[in-house]
Amino acid sequence: MKSQHKCIVIFALVCCCAVLIALIFSAVDVWGDEEDAITEDTCSKTCRIVLVENIPEDLSIPYKDSVSLAAGLHELLEKARRSVEIVSPWWALNSTESESDLPQGKQGLILLRQLLSLRSRSVSLRVASGLTDNSELKALSKSGADVHYLNMTALTGGQLNSSFWLVDRKHMYMGSAGMDWRSLSTMKEFGIIIHDCSCLVMDLHRIFSLYFQLEYRDFLPSIWSKRLHGLYNGGKAQKLHLNRTEAYISSSPDVFCPKHRTKGIEAIKSVIQEAETFIYISITDYLPMFNRSTLRYWSLIDNMLREALILKESIKVRVLISCGEETGPLTLNFLWSLKALCIEPLRCSVEAKSFIPREQSDGRLHRINHSTFMVTDSSAYIGNSNWVGSEFVFNTGVGLVIKKCPEANDTATVVEQMKAVFERDWHSHYTKPLEPNHIPACSTHTVKENASA
Repeated sequence: MKSQHKCIVIFALVCCCAVLIALIFSAVDVWGDEEDAITEDTCSKTCRIVLVENIPEDLSIPYKDSVSLAAGLHELLEKARRSVEIVSPWWALNSTESESDLPQGKQGLILLRQLLSLRSRSVSLRVASGLTDNSELKALSKSGADVHYLNMTALTGGQLNSSFWLVDRKHMYMGSAGMDWRSLSTMKEFGIIIHDCSCLVMDLHRIFSLYFQLEYRDFLPSIWSKRLHGLYNGGKAQKLHLNRTEAYISSSPDVFCPKHRTKGIEAIKSVIQEAETFIYISITDYLPMFNRSTLRYWSLIDNMLREALILKESIKVRVLISCGEETGPLTLNFLWSLKALCIEPLRCSVEAKSFIPREQSDGRLHRINHSTFMVTDSSAYIGNSNWVGSEFVFNTGVGLVIKKCPEANDTATVVEQMKAVFERDWHSHYTKPLEPNHIPACSTHTVKENASA
């Protein structure tokens, strides 16, 4: 009898151990990729940073300390020798798929053909996407690309909104543009390309690996593999040998952030808190609410700005939004409430402008400024998420924070270049200020061809 009881106890212990091991391995079920033997000691920190923009041909805005987005992406593909890895919320490079054969769609078609030809050059292409029924992704798969699909509805109830490239694990692109012909023609986009920077690219690749490994999964693990942990963050930025700057990458939503990864909202908070004299913001949407079927107040970023206005003496805040028929009706109310905060005895300043939409052939007015960035006297943030609650809580997004090191002084850095880009847009004749006691309807704005500066 004792022997039988002993066997039962042993069997129960074995079962418990087996269940425990199964739970552990099911929790850590997203392992990440190998990193080609690159380590933090051997990776490259001497980087070349290039700001890239797409400025529609019919906008009389010059490139300012930046180059064409199309040219920058083509250069990345020409540099590719081993691999190209892409995350994009959209895939519509071929304008003939949905609309008439427009001349503006030429750059998108050229880019698509370059991607389709990568296999002939023995360059692998991997794509992470939330789109499950897309003709271009199917064509890329047939040409040899490895396309993985994320069920974001099951994972977070949101969408895959991240937009970035990795080339040979040492070059990267990040910005507002997706793989859409409009992003290379009719939309105003902003981003950054970093060359020969395997340290930072290795960290961004961990986010790509996280997305790539989530295919076919309808839940997120409770524990992430160490190979997905962030390498650099707000407390440990990567120092770049480029005009004394340092950088780190953030990610959203919070549930997509393994250990040591700075959350997107925390990155924005740090940039705002460290500003001393000015905060310039270019964003498509500014709406402190959950923009879903049931609207609820979402105060995080709005409160950060209000705190900065109250606590930082004489700070200047400028917000440039993209105005159009899609703009939420409450957006301008919130911006006006920020302006109203800066009255005596506060010496702060808030200015808000809208980038005027273009009238389309069908009579509708569509937003054309898709740039998403923030710049202050000491740092800059480049992202691909609108400043709306649902973007950070449900949707994926990545951001890049670039900070001037204390010893940089007045040395020209990418932060100064981004400030120049913002000021160029701010002072262009395509913007319209919010006027006292008057909140205009975005859909009534048009730009006449004979408008002058």
